Amino acid sequence: MTQTTAKAKTETKAKAKAKRSVTINPGMICQPIGAMQAVLGVHGAISLVHGSQGCAAYPMRMFNRHFQEPVEIALSSLGEDAAVFGGADNLIKGVHALVARRQPELIAVLTTCLSETIGDDVDGILRKIDLPTTPVPMHTPSYIGSHVTGYDNALKALVTHLAEQTGPNSKINIAVGLLNPGDIRELKGMLAAIRVKAIILTDISETLDAPLILPRPRFPDGGTTLAEIADTANSIGSIALCKHAGGSAVKYLTGKHKVPMITGACPIGVANTDRFLENVSHLSGRPIPDELRKERGRLIDAMIDVHFKIAQKRVAIHADPDVASGMARFVHELGMMPAIIATGTESKEFVADVQAVASQTGHEIDIISGCDLYELHEAVKAVGVDLVMGNSQAAYIGDDEKTAFARIGFPVYDRVGYQRRAIIGYGGGINLVDRITNAILDHADSA
Repeated sequence: MTQTTAKAKTETKAKAKAKRSVTINPGMICQPIGAMQAVLGVHGAISLVHGSQGCAAYPMRMFNRHFQEPVEIALSSLGEDAAVFGGADNLIKGVHALVARRQPELIAVLTTCLSETIGDDVDGILRKIDLPTTPVPMHTPSYIGSHVTGYDNALKALVTHLAEQTGPNSKINIAVGLLNPGDIRELKGMLAAIRVKAIILTDISETLDAPLILPRPRFPDGGTTLAEIADTANSIGSIALCKHAGGSAVKYLTGKHKVPMITGACPIGVANTDRFLENVSHLSGRPIPDELRKERGRLIDAMIDVHFKIAQKRVAIHADPDVASGMARFVHELGMMPAIIATGTESKEFVADVQAVASQTGHEIDIISGCDLYELHEAVKAVGVDLVMGNSQAAYIGDDEKTAFARIGFPVYDRVGYQRRAIIGYGGGINLVDRITNAILDHADSA
């Protein structure tokens, strides 16, 4: 399909959605949740939500269900009086209570719809508080953007407030985006194979998949340290695995500290992982080792093994923008047909990325940017697919349409262990091959 055709189909979808005045089954989550995940990857850090009770309770529940880990989020507990008189007193008391009880190394103060609407000057309030802990304000109102936007804003806030030039460090900054602990471990394995040192922004591999050790430490041992975040200004380059969730941070480091940046496709599948490793090799000057070439060969062998089971199957994918576009290319590599590629976060860049896949592969793709799950469901009905891929909240589409369903994205709470299995890199590609093929086989067996 040409880029012109892809654009026309996208515009048609946008016009169809404009006729509705309600959102039905949202395809995205609010900004603070994305920001919280970024902060949870920082060692000794706690998010302090400047908002009402539900702004912390709901995200904690979502994280608990997806990661199967206890997550602590602090709250300033704004009520009706704060809506009239402002929430400065609540914020000041909340910060002091958090320092006294938990002694965090960093407090990330997240704004919400309420605190932004009433106009609290969070940055100014924090400047007036004498603290032994580093406070970082993060503006994440839920009435614009999504969890992807929140993650991106949080990462940029971290490097803006903490990055400092001290001297070259021969490391690469890697902004990972809204991926899982298993993905971070896969990433670290690839970097170790090339013998490249990196600063992960931010590292949830230990904080959201921590070992059970008693007595329980005050904070998990893992996470990106404040010293590492400060050192990002001295790196030889930056790579954003997900440009929508981390791209702003690497752009800031380029503009402020002249750190070269690369924002490519999320390394899902063969071609995208090849490109990522080539970028790492280019920045570091180190060759790609045979160990990774062999793993690439194992992925291709796994793809060949299942080709006759999945070839020509039509696929609908709903995920965050970078994951969805990366998955579109990978299912094409598998010999499948990406029929619908959708995301809940509206983005022109996402549309352009999927248009490029459509143009390069010759597939006709329905591209739906900023959709809810009702719109996705309607597209699946209209187009017809053999496999739907999405998070647990989209599982009902597979049930209703009696089609195979494979889980990707956030949140996944109706299956165990998803957060431990990678989808990026060659190893993650093998996991995806198994997941996709087994979903199709399970559906065929139950039909």
